Formats: sequence, structure tokens, C-alpha cells
Amino acid sequence: MANIQTDDYRTQYTLETFSFLPPLTADEVYDQIVYIINQGWTPALEHEEPVNASKHYWGMWKLPFFGMRDPNLVLAEVEACRQAYPDHLIRVIGYDNYTQCQGHNFVVYRPRGM
Repeated sequence: MANIQTDDYRTQYTLETFSFLPPLTADEVYDQIVYIINQGWTPALEHEEPVNASKHYWGMWKLPFFGMRDPNLVLAEVEACRQAYPDHLIRVIGYDNYTQCQGHNFVVYRPRGM
């Protein structure tokens, strides 16, 4: 039986689809948040230490931002989360209340050295 290597260096820190792309610019992050809001989804933030990022569920930053329609307020929460947890990964999520699942998520902040 062949051994399957799961910790390949190319996928070690790939946490979602955008991880295979160059880092998003501030404008691209803003556009992704606008996309989440325009879909009618509820934005939320999760954070986790990099060593535990693929081992279990990430902790939530506050409750999902129900009714929040201003992308700048979501970005302000990202910044508040980054200041509280500067060594954690931070992910933006768009919860789709119709399908009861995540419609979109992407890592918005990586600590230095990742």
C-alpha cells in the first residue's frame, strides 16, 4: 500500500482556494467583502493560530455581523481582530442563511512569516 503524503510543502499553508493565488490587495479584499454583502450573506470573522489552522474549527471573532451592509465596518472588525490576535490567521466568511452554509470564505490576514 502506497503512503500518501499530506504535508507537501506546496499545500502546507493553503487554507482555501485563494491561497493558491498571490495575496489579495486591499482593494481586492474590499471587493470580496462587497461581493459577500451583495449576495445577501452575513459576514463573519474567524481566527486561529497557524499551527492549529488545519486541525480544528477556528474561533469566531464576535458573533456574525447580522445586518451589517457597510464593507468598511467589516474591515474595521478585521483590523480590531488583527490587533487583538496579531499572530493568528484571520478569515472572512459569508454565511448564506438560505442554504445554511458558508457561501464564501478567504484568509484576509496572515501573520508575518507565513
